[in-house]
Amino acid sequence: MTTHVAIRPAFEECIDLWAPLRQLGAGFEFCEGPIWHPREQHLLFSDMPGDVRRRWDKSGVREVMRPANKCNGMTYDGELNLIVCEHATSTVMRERPDGRREVLASHFEGRELNSPNDVVVKSDGSIYFSDPWYGRMPVFGVERPRQLGFQGVYRIPPGGGPPELLVDRYLFDQPNGLCFCPTEDRLFVNDTVQHNIRVFPVLPDGRLGPGRVFASGIVGSEPGVPDGMKCDARGNVWVSGPGGVWVYSIRGELIGKLRAPELVGNLTWGGPDWRTLFLTATHSLYAVETRVGPRLEPYMKASGTTARGGESPGGGRPVSRVDAAASVSTGGVKKAAPGFGLDASRCALIIQDMQNDVVMEGGAFAASGSPAHCRDQNAIANAARLAEAARKRGIPVIHVWFVVEPGAPGVTMNAPLFEGLADARALVRGTWGAAPVPGLEPQGGDHVVEKCRMSAWEGTRLETVLKALGRDVVIVSGAWTNMSIEHTARSGADKGYFMIVPEDACSTMNAEWHAASVNYALQNVAIVTDVDAVIGAT
Repeated sequence: MTTHVAIRPAFEECIDLWAPLRQLGAGFEFCEGPIWHPREQHLLFSDMPGDVRRRWDKSGVREVMRPANKCNGMTYDGELNLIVCEHATSTVMRERPDGRREVLASHFEGRELNSPNDVVVKSDGSIYFSDPWYGRMPVFGVERPRQLGFQGVYRIPPGGGPPELLVDRYLFDQPNGLCFCPTEDRLFVNDTVQHNIRVFPVLPDGRLGPGRVFASGIVGSEPGVPDGMKCDARGNVWVSGPGGVWVYSIRGELIGKLRAPELVGNLTWGGPDWRTLFLTATHSLYAVETRVGPRLEPYMKASGTTARGGESPGGGRPVSRVDAAASVSTGGVKKAAPGFGLDASRCALIIQDMQNDVVMEGGAFAASGSPAHCRDQNAIANAARLAEAARKRGIPVIHVWFVVEPGAPGVTMNAPLFEGLADARALVRGTWGAAPVPGLEPQGGDHVVEKCRMSAWEGTRLETVLKALGRDVVIVSGAWTNMSIEHTARSGADKGYFMIVPEDACSTMNAEWHAASVNYALQNVAIVTDVDAVIGAT
């Protein structure tokens, strides 16, 4: 058996190198466009030369549409309408569950599009698609002259309208697969002919800023070219390439290769826990289990079991209602699915750094973007809701505040963080900036722990309080996901505590920093979940 190839150690966090590919169906002409239905638990995929759309579920493969206008890339929007790229008609179509079809895009500047190829939907409802001219070639489409003299990448605004060209007309030879990063502020687009991937910043109005080459040289002696492409919850980019699927880190480093016996055209995640990667290869449909799930697409929220903040839906295997210690130490769970259980008598809740200077407009750190991200996360209300539920269940609430004495004595200037703190005269005892934010003031029976470091453990009485209360499961919420929350979770894990992070009760400077912390370091030291799951588990 041929193993998958780890070029960097991070690849083994994505997939077991011995994970087998299961052949789910065979005998097709050329498979493409796989998409998983989150409610009905089935996979749709296209066979362009055969002009047929097929469906796979536990009962096997069957045809669902013939002819299918030689459809290629497919996805769902947030309402689970199917969005389809049709080669034969040069259109992007919307197919509603009741069978109604409507054209979303067919022309640009009065000329027919070439042949829309791949498509993604942003969380605001806008639709991005690539437009090479493969669908005007024999076999993969209907041979006919091109009306446009270039191959572009387009956006359909939320609510519809004419497609907007997003890139220079002559930048791409054959733009093909495209995907967003977990925070949707970057769009990746590959070029089959140029054998590369470009990345573009997504501007506030949905258009694209100047791009750059993210990865190049996707060539080899085995069959395969850049074609289908997806981003996982950690920001890694998975793209079809020679010998199977090539995987790049968010920094553009090739970290590994998933081996397949046939040329891979496209890929998508699905399954009950979103950890099954489906591959549409030349003549077959394959599936392989992975250790990471997809970036959170809008349609995935319709399953009712998704996670938040860019984390992968159903990011861990389901666990039974047992105590948190068993869930962490024996279950191998990285992301708790709904249904896990916590023993309230062992839990304590930390609300950390939720102070005016940190997350409120007018605070010392407002310019960092922290107030906006705190609002986006609804972190104050979520933390307050969690605290209320904790008190009702007899779970102690511990407020951890960063407090600086006037003049900052005792704050070492050994790092930019502490230097900035002193320069901004932030979090000074007795000032408005050091006070807890409205809605998260201590209540009767709560505890207050003061610190002068990022970690809630360093130089504080936190552990003394926890030991006195007999608590070894620590739910940590609050500000600076990538600093205070992460440092506290790391140290707590080192000390032998079971750490729980409800990420929607946490915030930092921006969504990208938050997602990076949630999807990387925190996965290794804590159960990452959300407020509803924690409340339900206790």
